Amino acid sequence: MNTIFGDKAKVFLRRGLALCACIMLAAVCFGSFIGCGGTHVSSEADGAQRGDEADGEYGVWARRDVRLRIVATVFPAYDWTREILGEQVGDVELTLLLDGGVDMHSYQPTADDIIQIATCDMFIYVGGESDEWVEKVLAAAVNPDMVIINLLDVLGEDVKEEERVEGMEPGHEHGAILGHEEEAEADEHVWLSVRNAKILCAQIALELEKLDSAHAVEYEQNVTEYIARLDELDAAFQCTVWEGKADTLLFADRFPFRYLTDDYGLNYFAAFPGCEAETEASFETVAFLAKKVDELNLHGILVVDDSDRKIAETVISGTEAKDQEIFVMDSMQSVTRKEAEQGMTYLSVMEENRKVLERVLAE
Repeated sequence: MNTIFGDKAKVFLRRGLALCACIMLAAVCFGSFIGCGGTHVSSEADGAQRGDEADGEYGVWARRDVRLRIVATVFPAYDWTREILGEQVGDVELTLLLDGGVDMHSYQPTADDIIQIATCDMFIYVGGESDEWVEKVLAAAVNPDMVIINLLDVLGEDVKEEERVEGMEPGHEHGAILGHEEEAEADEHVWLSVRNAKILCAQIALELEKLDSAHAVEYEQNVTEYIARLDELDAAFQCTVWEGKADTLLFADRFPFRYLTDDYGLNYFAAFPGCEAETEASFETVAFLAKKVDELNLHGILVVDDSDRKIAETVISGTEAKDQEIFVMDSMQSVTRKEAEQGMTYLSVMEENRKVLERVLAE
């Protein structure tokens, strides 16, 4: 009895001290982010949405007592963790950090986000160039036992570099402006491969089993069942491609789907790579894409979920037929917690993407 009470007391003490330290950490880190001139984009999730109660005078979260606190930066990792936790999710504070539709390429953490990360038990993030801010936050984290999962590190040699294919808009990176050779960047959109998802889910489950050994058997069973569903989706994607009449996709937009196209042997043309910040395509790029639509006799042009479709519409106006349909594939970069609570899942989004491919490739 004394041992149990002592353990609980230590947990509460550690969390109390951690919270105090985090207030100071957040003030320092938040100030440094703003001071560096970076764009500050706040997620729309506030304390109430996260199940917290705020102390208005000091801005301190009086957080409910839970067994585990897990923070995932992007929706796919959040949803995978939710599936692996299963019935245990009720005793876990699971936070989707990039809530409110904030794109990961423009995100910078708020002071509240820093506190969430610094005091959590498990932190899952992508690990690419868009996550450069993470290093500073983790360096000052107050939980020495935090489990950190970097998705790119988990995949290791399976991580692909961003590429620029024929007709794509020239790069605007710092190196290109100075006339130096551009450094290859890792393609961060690893979750858009169902095959990658299996590997990443297995790693998340393994770390959860270590962190919460009392429920290890349940987590193992949940991830086994979930990976079986991913296997079914993987097979469905492969059949869709095999049965398609076309083998080339054309994105009049950014292209974050390289992992998916490589998995199933598809070719592609696009206006920009997946992490490109530019939204305006040159006349040369638009003309090239329009010519490719005619050459390949494509009846469908693709855009990503946050597209305003302007480039696609301009490309269509430059084709001979001018009657192509615009299709949307969801990259899951701006999914909100509200959408997740309303039933959106990684599997449901990827199945919709498969249906889009089915229509595009059948043309």
